[in-house]
Amino acid sequence: MGGLPATMRAARFDAETKALTVETVPVPAPGRGEVVVRVAACGICHSDLTQLDGHFTPRLPVITPGHETAGTVAAVGDEVDFWAPGDRVVVAAGRPCGSCRECRHGGGIDACERLEIMAFDYDGAWAEYVVTPATTLVGVPEHVPLEQAAVLADAVSTPYGALDTVGLRVAESVGIWGLGGLGTHLVQLTRISGASPIVALDPLPAARERALGLGADFVLDPLDDATPERLAEITDGHGLDVAFDCVGRASSIAQADRALGHRGRLALVGMSPDKLTLGAEMNFVRGRHTVVGHLGYRMSHLVDLVELVARGRLDVSGSISAVLPLEEAADGVRRLREHEGNPIRVLLKP
Repeated sequence: MGGLPATMRAARFDAETKALTVETVPVPAPGRGEVVVRVAACGICHSDLTQLDGHFTPRLPVITPGHETAGTVAAVGDEVDFWAPGDRVVVAAGRPCGSCRECRHGGGIDACERLEIMAFDYDGAWAEYVVTPATTLVGVPEHVPLEQAAVLADAVSTPYGALDTVGLRVAESVGIWGLGGLGTHLVQLTRISGASPIVALDPLPAARERALGLGADFVLDPLDDATPERLAEITDGHGLDVAFDCVGRASSIAQADRALGHRGRLALVGMSPDKLTLGAEMNFVRGRHTVVGHLGYRMSHLVDLVELVARGRLDVSGSISAVLPLEEAADGVRRLREHEGNPIRVLLKP
């Protein structure tokens, strides 16, 4: 259809055997309201690792991973008249379920109660082509590299959405636990948003040094016994206004909550199977703390980020740690798992 080849190369993950292989599979055809995108690049994310390691079970027994992608429109389905082959696009990492209460009332992707996540609920983009609803695309200007646009689709847009979730205001103090892809971009985004001071925490010295270069005012080792005292000193004893946990571990979440001041807000951005123990309930009542889970972003967030990158307000060029061919997907996963080279994002290029 529309000049698409019959087959393509794609990474395939078997949920039962935990095997990740690159195979030849049929190219997907666009249905009504859908678009097929020729993948230019797709990121490897820590949430991909959680699935590959068996912490989250995909809906399909064999699935194509990858949910941070950009490319060019290759074919459009019926009733799609606002995209055309050749258009440069970044692809949102989810689609509306189409059957929940919000979807039945026309809410769409931003309001869906059971949002389906690319690479977890349906095939992702560690492949030459990916099919997606036409409403999940954002155009990318010619001067923005598609590799940089791909990074926006989760590693940048998810933390950007977290700023909205906590209602970050100018001059509020911020702590960021975990300086991988999400946390590193939170440093940049909170700086753009006018947060002050910005405290970045990670056990890895290289990650802390990188955060300083991207706009953090202070960097701390969360495993250092002196860290709670340093956080108090930095905030003049008031505690943090906002904390972002990008680690997803019970220990980091508890430390972030203890660092909050009066009416402090804690956003849980990282994911893990850890069970949470947040301490005495009266502390939350007295401190009027808010703890909120955050996942994903709205389409308007992705539009904003394309604008910021296109205008030079946000530089994500340094976020691309390596670009590997699709056939080396397993090695890319290994690099991220082993923190080889302290990567922000390793991309696969079909």
